[in-house]
Amino acid sequence: MLTKHILCYKNFFKNKNISKKLKLRLKNTMINKTLTYASETWTLTKRDRKQLNIFERKVHRRILGPLYDNEKENWRILTNKEIYASVKKPTIIEAIRLNRLRWFGHVEKNGRKYNSQKSIVYESGNNKIER
Repeated sequence: MLTKHILCYKNFFKNKNISKKLKLRLKNTMINKTLTYASETWTLTKRDRKQLNIFERKVHRRILGPLYDNEKENWRILTNKEIYASVKKPTIIEAIRLNRLRWFGHVEKNGRKYNSQKSIVYESGNNKIER
């Protein structure tokens, strides 16, 4: 499903008439939300984290485009450090961690609420009465 999103936005990300700021906003609202859907319950392996980081950097490189190097007088792609410095947003992995912590807090809060309201079971002979 995510691949379809990327293919739809591929021309959008290459368009020179659209600002980088708008492209990054679209990436953050559409692609990140699709990518991190239900990520609270994921078990991320080292390989998964690596693949997510690679994908995110690939999208950022497409959005930000090449950089002209005045010293060597040629175009080059951005390094990872340059990408993270220019985007100034949490990475996908950091966003997933924040989602998981938010979800854990929600579960912890509701877990205490429901534990205090457990049903009481009375047993008298063969009859059970639950309240």
